Amino acid sequence: MRVTYSEVQAQQLGGFTLPQMLWYLSVTESLAISAPRIAQDVDQDVRTGALTVQLVRPISYPMYRLWSSMGERCVRFGFNFAVSAVLALFFVGAIPMSIGGCLLFLLVLPIAFILDFLVMFLIGLGAFWLEDTSGLVLIYSRLLWLLGGLMIPLELFPEFWQGILHNLPFALVIYAPARLFVHPSISDTLALLMRQGVALLMLTLCVQWVYGLAIQRIHANGG
Repeated sequence: MRVTYSEVQAQQLGGFTLPQMLWYLSVTESLAISAPRIAQDVDQDVRTGALTVQLVRPISYPMYRLWSSMGERCVRFGFNFAVSAVLALFFVGAIPMSIGGCLLFLLVLPIAFILDFLVMFLIGLGAFWLEDTSGLVLIYSRLLWLLGGLMIPLELFPEFWQGILHNLPFALVIYAPARLFVHPSISDTLALLMRQGVALLMLTLCVQWVYGLAIQRIHANGG
């Protein structure tokens, strides 16, 4: 990374200094590798019939999966970020941070987790109609990595693609929270919360609709 900055003879790339870029990557990598196996677990529940057992319990199955995955992901993200933060401190040192900036980051982070959960839950429900959902999981994860700003900030993409990528939901899960960590801003936070809120509403409605269709299939087949 130092070579990249020295080759272009620039102090910043896409508005990121070298320390900021490394801290950005620390957050994005922690977000990516902390994701639980939500789709695979839902897929297994559908195929083994465990879902029908969950339906008789006094808690909704989607909510059960949401909160169990949130607990797991928070722990995994905390551990992964702690390790990556130590490495970032070792290689480039600290970057300017404030308590307010950290609070803004922690405000949008859980919503990013929930958005990722909703997509993965939808993929898992595909087991009602598909023989194997692992391909969809692979496609989604790769799109998230490529278009969500995992390896490089969206500012380093060609200008034409930046406008498109900023408006895709993938950016709301990885890029936007990581950028907010490096460049905290109240105005950016409010704009991000609005976009996350719209995506959250749309995905929630989609999950309710698909889950309703799935439950109907269970009842129709005597489950």
